[in-house]
Amino acid sequence: MNLDRRSFLVSAFVSLDAFHRKVNLFDFIQTDMPRKESMSDVPNIPLTSHHRIEADGVHVFYREAGPADAPVILLLHGFPTSSFQYRDLIPRLADRYRVIAPDLPGFGFTEVPAERGYKYTFDALAKTIFAFTNALKLTHYAMYVFDYGAPTGFRLALMAPECVTAIVSQNGNAYEEGLGDAWQPIQRYWREPTLEHRNAIRGGLTLEGMRHEYSVGIPDPSLIKPEGYTLDAALLARPGNVDIQLDLFLDYANNVKLYPRFQEYFRTAKPPLLAVWGKFDPYFIPAGAEAFKRDIPHATVKFLPTGHFALETHLEEIVVAMREFLMEKIRKDRLS
Repeated sequence: MNLDRRSFLVSAFVSLDAFHRKVNLFDFIQTDMPRKESMSDVPNIPLTSHHRIEADGVHVFYREAGPADAPVILLLHGFPTSSFQYRDLIPRLADRYRVIAPDLPGFGFTEVPAERGYKYTFDALAKTIFAFTNALKLTHYAMYVFDYGAPTGFRLALMAPECVTAIVSQNGNAYEEGLGDAWQPIQRYWREPTLEHRNAIRGGLTLEGMRHEYSVGIPDPSLIKPEGYTLDAALLARPGNVDIQLDLFLDYANNVKLYPRFQEYFRTAKPPLLAVWGKFDPYFIPAGAEAFKRDIPHATVKFLPTGHFALETHLEEIVVAMREFLMEKIRKDRLS
């Protein structure tokens, strides 16, 4: 019995020692081998918040993300969109910048009280957005301008050139040579603002019309997500909204008349400018992007193989171009 007990104890101690060796080896492996990514390793993606503020008698809806004390980027949308078009762009910039995207009057979720008697012109849109920047106490900002956002933003630059630190123009035109053949029905309406020509344009302001606007010039239309044009069509269908858009189509002729003043601003202020352009856009063609170099020789021009709504198909390329441009061209103290 004593021998058996001694053999048992020796065997037990040997087994226990082997167990400790295995535990120590496991600890070594856990400590020294690369860990799999945990939830705490996932990048902190900035959240976008949604707000309203009164400016110029208008309840302006806007999206915002990023540190409150960071350099500001103001995103100005176009037709027929709203700040919703920037839903994926905003968080990709907000780690470094305070990103603000308002809905223009007549678009998105901005509300214009009936008693305001608002006249839908581009002068009025710019006045409201200028009041919006003042309400938020934005003293300096870079601008991303697209489509209607361009004549709106360029008017802001004329009002307060000292506020604008940089411009990113994504198919945001300021030159007559940038107007493509797709403008012909609207140009006819400018020349002859008859009910017949107005109604000819009205016929395209439908869900099917919005789907076409998003897909034209896109090599692979299957890349276009339906949320954008479906929301646009739903907001267009609100009582009176189509006529607001028709009024703005007519008033766009006044933007063309202002092109020389925009160009004079470019020549005198020479803001850092990146033109990133969908080269298959039938409305604002590549010549409009190239023309920026005539007035701002150091402007950067990039073309993408897509159409008017370039963010829908080339978001990441635009993000990379923007971040490189802003970091290279703009000192932080000019943006803040």
